[in-house]
Amino acid sequence: MPARRTVLRGAALAPVAGIALSACSGSGGGTPATPTAPVELGAESEIAKGAAKLYREENVVVSRAENGSLKAFSTICTHAGCAINKLQGTTLICPCHGSEFDAATGKVLQAPATVALKELSVEAKGGRIVAGP
Repeated sequence: MPARRTVLRGAALAPVAGIALSACSGSGGGTPATPTAPVELGAESEIAKGAAKLYREENVVVSRAENGSLKAFSTICTHAGCAINKLQGTTLICPCHGSEFDAATGKVLQAPATVALKELSVEAKGGRIVAGP
């Protein structure tokens, strides 16, 4: 029979483990969503050729190719539905399990994710970047 301390310690940790698991769940109501309608993100001049910018509040990343064209992707990780909050150069890094994605193509660079990010429409209107579903 386990010692009383062991039982109490296990009971105390159970709620914390449940919170941690629900934070990574893709089906929870707390998971932030990508835009459901076109949204203005910022000035077109904010993104240099060959670079990318993460718009955390909107869960969108926008990159600019060397030819000047723009691409946008949802920053909701395809592995567990976590909002990606880190961009290093043009690599997006998910805080939940370490999946990495290319901000220019949406492709998976590092597992556990196996599905590319969802591409969004994007255009420059009047010097402003607008992205949407």
